[in-house]
Amino acid sequence: MQIIVVGCGNVGSTLSEQLSQEGHNVVVIDQNPDRLNGVTESFDVMGVLGNGASYEIQIEAGIEQADLLIAATDSDELNLLCCLIAKKAGDCHTIARVRNPILHREIGFLKEELGLSMVINPEQNTASVISRMLRFPSAIELDTFAKGRVELSRFRLEEESILVGCKLRDISSKINASVLVCIVERGDQVMIPDGNFTLQQKDVISVVAPSKNIVVLFKKLGLATNPVKNALIIGGGSTSYYLANQLLADGIRVKIIERDQARCNHLAQMLPQATIIYGDGTERNVLAQEGIANTQALIAMTNLDEENIMLALYAKTVSQAKIVTRIHRITYDELLQTMDLGSVIYPRSITAESIVQYVRAMSNPRGSNVETLYHLVGGKAEALEFWIKKQSQVIGVPLMQLELKPNVLVACITRNGKVIIPGGHDCIQISDSVVVITTLKGLNDIDDILR
Repeated sequence: MQIIVVGCGNVGSTLSEQLSQEGHNVVVIDQNPDRLNGVTESFDVMGVLGNGASYEIQIEAGIEQADLLIAATDSDELNLLCCLIAKKAGDCHTIARVRNPILHREIGFLKEELGLSMVINPEQNTASVISRMLRFPSAIELDTFAKGRVELSRFRLEEESILVGCKLRDISSKINASVLVCIVERGDQVMIPDGNFTLQQKDVISVVAPSKNIVVLFKKLGLATNPVKNALIIGGGSTSYYLANQLLADGIRVKIIERDQARCNHLAQMLPQATIIYGDGTERNVLAQEGIANTQALIAMTNLDEENIMLALYAKTVSQAKIVTRIHRITYDELLQTMDLGSVIYPRSITAESIVQYVRAMSNPRGSNVETLYHLVGGKAEALEFWIKKQSQVIGVPLMQLELKPNVLVACITRNGKVIIPGGHDCIQISDSVVVITTLKGLNDIDDILR
């Protein structure tokens, strides 16, 4: 596909990298020559220097031949204008990043009037991911499929865990509930294991199962299964606003510490049910005064990654809280894996996942759609949910007879609302929702799992 990305910031550069890796022809537009050169020199993409809302610049970037334009600058209004011009000049699909809460409330009107294919709000998406984690705080990461019926939970095995030394094929009988371990992280290794694989202490495992079975598993392991009752958020930006809104709606008490007086006043008006504290949330005495020792969740969301990392490390020493750390620069990823920062959130990756999912569905004219896509283990693996729309090579064939590519696992099938953890004799049928776990990249169709 021919794709134009306007804006070379965090989201734009991540999208350029991922879309080019998937074989698309990508052209990036940015007014900053340094940022533009940084992206074009790092990834296999073309660059055009200029304003993405300019008709001439879009023509130079190839809008007349483009299949999709993604506007991901820091300005909502500029993004919407870019998409409007692209629709008129090239009649292509358009995706706009819109962050302003006021504009986002009018998104239905904007999509219809401007012909937008999708609107992305990174802050709201990030808040939704964090909110989901706080409902199940024992998990490092929690993703959902099949409209919430299926969960993929990632957590670490401690020394005393009953799963240490257990073969994967014996886990379901051991806990008396059907679950499937689909990924094991051991040191630097990321493995998609078979039933004979034996778990060890400190392994980080990802488990797929119906939601109720995940609860059974965690109870058997002695891990908390109840949502947090209160949360302390450090930093009062847009993501904190969206997160507080979601948590308050779930009955969770929220306290936000923000160092800017004007922003505190604004938050107090928008979030009357929350407690807004004017102060520096990175100072120990402020944290102690506001109850860090007793909070059930601490979310580090200042504008500086370094502050968020230090906050998470400090909170680990004085609190039993669920820790969530927001990180903007993915270049820190390998270093962060050596630290215990709780759940680490990368907003740019969350946004990119939604757009890559849409692009894969666009580029696939065959028998299934990618309904959901998650990048796992720092992008080393993917979890994809396919909706099987029509006949394909996998239909009606027992899984044990399918010649799957290496490092591909059919983890779950949802049929007529029923969740199936499949065995070798199970078959995929039309209208099924199928979850596939893989370390391969670029699967667009269910048939792509075959050799």
